Amino acid sequence: MSWLGASTRVERWQAYRVTTLEFDRVVVDLPTGRAGKLRRLNVAAGVLHLVTAMVMVAIGDRSFSLPVSGFNISGPPGTELSEGVLIELFSVPLAWAVASFSLLSALFHFLIAGPAYGQYRGELERGRNRFRWVEYALSSTLMMVLIALTTGITDIAALTAIGFANASMILFGWIMEMVNDPDGDTWWSPFWFGCVAGIGPWAAIVGALIFNLSQEGAQGPPGFVYGIIVTIFLFFNCFAINQWLQYRRVGKWTDYLHGERTYIVLSFVAKSVLAWQIFGNTLIE
Repeated sequence: MSWLGASTRVERWQAYRVTTLEFDRVVVDLPTGRAGKLRRLNVAAGVLHLVTAMVMVAIGDRSFSLPVSGFNISGPPGTELSEGVLIELFSVPLAWAVASFSLLSALFHFLIAGPAYGQYRGELERGRNRFRWVEYALSSTLMMVLIALTTGITDIAALTAIGFANASMILFGWIMEMVNDPDGDTWWSPFWFGCVAGIGPWAAIVGALIFNLSQEGAQGPPGFVYGIIVTIFLFFNCFAINQWLQYRRVGKWTDYLHGERTYIVLSFVAKSVLAWQIFGNTLIE
């Protein structure tokens, strides 16, 4: 009787299996010509990122840095905050930090256009690009931490939480591509969970900004900081919209490779806008 029950459960499981978890199925037609165009686009984006980083390091004010702080309450739980000690743990040289997310992007573009081109092409044929999500998890997280620093969030615990929440958002994008085929039924939970995770860093930044402005005599950050928040928030949402369009198969996005090209362009534009906004307002010697 128990054997029959186990056999029935196995049959039910086999009938229930989600076909989108067949990770090695080729689901995207990628002719050599189209693959070559994507390769050249990655090379071009890599060169532009590299030039941007080199220019910023060459002419930026490398002495300008932002502090990262820690707070010690100097006593057991319940100790008055006024008795605590605020200390600077280290500082982040902004020119190098801004250049580094352009360098990270350049590195990954050159990687997938060069030694890892075969793997990159195989990823696209399977309706995914894990190289993209690894790079975004590093570069966009660094972007978010820098935005937080420029808006006055210096506490290392807060910066760590912001960084990991952003990385989690990106990795949900990885899962979304792994469990869904571009032309099959879509399981949307990873997408919406990623949106929830992505709210956290922005809520922290906007909340801290509102609190700081509410204090008596507060002057608030310079105007360019507001520009950074608005423009990068819009660009971050464009990445989510791009994926949404891919899996809704809207217009040109019925072609998975159109979404891949859009990711490459968005990545360069978003990073460049943030880099030059920070550079132009704080790093010119």
